[in-house]
Amino acid sequence: MTNYIKIEIALNSAEQSEIIIAELSEIKFYAFEQNENSISAFIKEQDFNEEKLKDVLLQRNISFTKSIIPYTNWNAKWESEFEPVFIENFVAIRASFHKPITNVKHEIIITPKMSFGTGHHATTFLMIQLMKEINFKNKSVLDFGTGTGVLAILAEKLGARPILAIDNDEWSLNNAMENIQINHCTHIVLQKKDNINTYSLVNIILANINFNVLTENAVAFSVLLQTGSLLIISGFLLKDEKTIHSLFVKNNFLRKQRAQKDGWIALVLEKQ
Repeated sequence: MTNYIKIEIALNSAEQSEIIIAELSEIKFYAFEQNENSISAFIKEQDFNEEKLKDVLLQRNISFTKSIIPYTNWNAKWESEFEPVFIENFVAIRASFHKPITNVKHEIIITPKMSFGTGHHATTFLMIQLMKEINFKNKSVLDFGTGTGVLAILAEKLGARPILAIDNDEWSLNNAMENIQINHCTHIVLQKKDNINTYSLVNIILANINFNVLTENAVAFSVLLQTGSLLIISGFLLKDEKTIHSLFVKNNFLRKQRAQKDGWIALVLEKQ
């Protein structure tokens, strides 16, 4: 089984915390615990590159400590700290060991493992918030970087079909399959892929990834969407919004909606 490396980082401000999380996400860290003056960042042992970590932290004179967390201990800790997430009265995300939640339109059950997308992070929250305002009925959807599958699951609950959910991480795909089954979804197809270059046209693309992957795929997103189709993106900070917006305008997108939380941004873009 895979071990994980935990990096403890002392920080000076919430803004610095968000910047560090964004940059660590780009070097394969994909789980974070935020405290008042520090963050804990987690990465698979085989993905860890100490030199890349030092490039991010030492240029800012930030020190860190490193420890190894066994696979079983990590999952036990993750489950013990998982609390339900509410996005207004629209969606509640809970684990199977929580009591059912009935006072929301949609309830999603997520097995709390290492995959990204439990709703706790601002970007997942923002994506769901923006999805609330979109008509998914009988629309074809591509969920690029599905993680736990939470956005694909919500898309099906909102009436989308068919839905293709892709990820390049085997662990995430296994976790997504568990979650798809426990939510009784029947219109989601999972595939292991790290690009979208060979896919056919879809009506809506969901992409909660990171700055680098979004910019690398701007052209591919444009190719997969017809005029009037929608791209919903998140995973980048306020400081990168102008760059993202400018790039997607060049690729024939018009910004329709915007949401912000804890320094993170999400956008709904319409193909022109």
